[in-house]
Amino acid sequence: MAAAAAGAQDFPAKPITIVVPFAPGPTDLVARQLAEAMRKPLGNATIVIENAAGAGGTIGANKVARAPADGYTLLVYHIGMATSPALYRNLPYKPLDAFEYVGLINEVPMTLIGRPTLPANNWAELTKWMESNKGKINLANAGLGAASHLCGLLFQSALKLDMTTVPYKGTGPALTDLIGGQVDLMCDQTTNTTAQIEGKKVKAFAVTTDQRLKTAALKDLPTLQEVGLKDFEVNIFHGLYAPKGTPAPVLKKLNDALKVALKDPDFLRRQGELGAVVVNDNRVEPAEHKKFVASEINKWTPVIRAAGVYAD
Repeated sequence: MAAAAAGAQDFPAKPITIVVPFAPGPTDLVARQLAEAMRKPLGNATIVIENAAGAGGTIGANKVARAPADGYTLLVYHIGMATSPALYRNLPYKPLDAFEYVGLINEVPMTLIGRPTLPANNWAELTKWMESNKGKINLANAGLGAASHLCGLLFQSALKLDMTTVPYKGTGPALTDLIGGQVDLMCDQTTNTTAQIEGKKVKAFAVTTDQRLKTAALKDLPTLQEVGLKDFEVNIFHGLYAPKGTPAPVLKKLNDALKVALKDPDFLRRQGELGAVVVNDNRVEPAEHKKFVASEINKWTPVIRAAGVYAD
């Protein structure tokens, strides 16, 4: 115990690695920007980003779950922390048991968008079009467990309308086919869709937040709750995690540094440019972060199981 206390007092005494369980993309950007903002409050520590992609993020997450519990290997993971228990039959870790929760970082809203040739320009027209095209609608997503996949599942469930799901190997090809008119609809993060909406390459119909967004390109879009889909809310959150058993003094240092980072003006500006909303409520506290993820697990598990979607 004395040795652990001494180690915590000196923390960090060597470089910290933040594992991103995906290839470069939105989550990678969040992690890199967070690392820059956390360096100074951690005594100008060296923080290295390691991409460990595969299996919807579960390979990288499992790597951190099995890492030494000393605070030098951390994880930045998105909503997959809450959806993986229902999506993967053989998940090698339990999200609520295998990690120490450091704090929530941000939330990213989502938008419902359509191909530019879709004969609808607002929600009312889209509703009529969907009613008259039952059984013919294609809904794109970026692959199993992707944000667009999850939002699409919830969208179909809320509408009680089955659509033909078209999975792609990433957001890029899915958006390319949507812009080209090969698929009809897609629900994806503002980090991926805002530029396409601004460039009028796609049609935008609604946002998935409980209130309208304030950004210039999206401020006129109604929320899905506003148009009648009761309690429909999807935000793709990112959180910071450490291996289970990481000493409490080390976790406190990490949480304190996270809180400073989340108020850093440059971090706030850069996150805003990504369409992300930095957390400024009690979910930045470890216990509330964990409670939030548990509620998200309860939210998504029945949706995913009802859709019969699984991966080994």
